[in-house]
Amino acid sequence: MSGNVPASTRTLRVLTFLATQPGPVPMERIASAVGLPRSSTYHLLRAMIDEGFVVHLPEEKRYGLGVAAFEIGSAYLRHDPLERLARPLLAQLVHEVGQTAHLGVLHGRELVYLLKEQPPRPVTLVTDVGVRLPATLTASGRALLAELPPAQVRALFPAPESFVRRTDLGPQTLTQLRRILADEKRQGFAVEDSFITPGVASVASAAVDHAGHPVAAISVTFRTDAVPATDRPHLAHKIRQAAKALTRRLHG
Repeated sequence: MSGNVPASTRTLRVLTFLATQPGPVPMERIASAVGLPRSSTYHLLRAMIDEGFVVHLPEEKRYGLGVAAFEIGSAYLRHDPLERLARPLLAQLVHEVGQTAHLGVLHGRELVYLLKEQPPRPVTLVTDVGVRLPATLTASGRALLAELPPAQVRALFPAPESFVRRTDLGPQTLTQLRRILADEKRQGFAVEDSFITPGVASVASAAVDHAGHPVAAISVTFRTDAVPATDRPHLAHKIRQAAKALTRRLHG
């Protein structure tokens, strides 16, 4: 790291590195990760400890995030930033495609809808704000699962009992799910047709953060007879554009 890098930038890099670690780490790893000499790293960590952003575990000779960092994260959640960033993108998407759009996030094996934007003449759907549906059966859920490491997907779905069946469609084993996720990750969007409700389909694409972690999925849900098969590639393109715009807003 160059000597003229501002101290604030060095501090943020330390916080970012610690946030990506599974637990506290030795100072040498921090110094190596942010490109600072050991002595500079020590003084920077001491200042961050004094302000509560870093905690030192003397018995383990390791450093981790402090309470102040947690408070900043909690404040971020209180501001509902994800919904605020996504809402105008969903409204624009609805204006362009004339169908209902959603923002969804993963919660374990389920997909939870956070936002719903509707056209002037909406169609009645089971997908509403706060509704939870099996992630493997929704386009939004699979768009997010496709961005997770394989080991994490395996941990979520370790056995056939982990899979939910609603209309006798959709993956019922980890092998089937992996095959579908690989195809959908390759094409950049996921498609669900009658997996949840017969005659209703969805197309979704995921937005990721700066670490490449899937944060949320933007989807459009419609009756299958309302959107001809020939129009769906254009629909998928619009959804991918919206998801990429949200990724940029999340600094992904």
